[in-house]
Amino acid sequence: MADAHAKNHDYHILPLSPWPFIGSLSAFVMAVGAVMWMKKMTLGGLPLGGALFWAGLIGVLYTMFAWWSDVIKEAHAGDHTRVVQMHHRYGMILFIASEVMFFVAWFWAYFDAAFYANEAIQYSRTELTGGHWPPKGIAVFNPWDLPLFNTLILLTSGTTVTWAHHALLHDDRDGVKKALWITVLLGALFTCVQAYEYSHAAFKFSGHIYGATFFMATGFHGFHVLVGTIFLAICLIRAYKGHFTPKQHLGFEFAAWYWHFVDVVWLFLFAAIYVWGSNWGAAAVAGH
Repeated sequence: MADAHAKNHDYHILPLSPWPFIGSLSAFVMAVGAVMWMKKMTLGGLPLGGALFWAGLIGVLYTMFAWWSDVIKEAHAGDHTRVVQMHHRYGMILFIASEVMFFVAWFWAYFDAAFYANEAIQYSRTELTGGHWPPKGIAVFNPWDLPLFNTLILLTSGTTVTWAHHALLHDDRDGVKKALWITVLLGALFTCVQAYEYSHAAFKFSGHIYGATFFMATGFHGFHVLVGTIFLAICLIRAYKGHFTPKQHLGFEFAAWYWHFVDVVWLFLFAAIYVWGSNWGAAAVAGH
């Protein structure tokens, strides 16, 4: 009977897990709470929107922690065979591809507004932009100031995360820790610089299409930097626990992939929105 149930394949048959249900329920509660909170709705006369949102958020975060902890235990138990790891890589590649398309949407919105600022059929857009880009009265950021500094920060962090990967492949534990520490600190520095930049912006999110497209594109990227920094910080903790080996370090590999993706997106944002956008604006003003 034991032989009949013996594993004779390279796939991982997952046991029953409560986390998909708990995660879905928590996300639902968080979404409902967010809507009630923003719309100032009440439940039984009580403003419970904020409480529901935070309760749902705590549930989502706990689910992430517990679920990924189970995945780590599966890896240590030997369940992540070469076939399973290959499928995990496919999944991560598809996830990053979906993130690429997410940012394509924001680039599309920005370029559509910039190239067609005086589109005849877009009456409201012409009123908002004044027929040129950036809209009249918008003082854009100097791309060679804080944006360039943040670009250097991210490019350097891409180098240090590659250093960490090579150190791991050569079983240099000390090098992995040093490189990850530097990468995490650079990620945190990028977030701080972007927050400072936002606080000194000469335009707001609402009221015009430039602020909306600028803050949506760069703001979502900033959120991805924050997520990537947390991802790498967890890898740093795992490195101190001795979880990674030269032959098995899929979690770190995915964190490095994600971080390089964040770097590349920023290069496009810097070139398109900060550099090209400022030059386009200067040319448009001169032409008028």
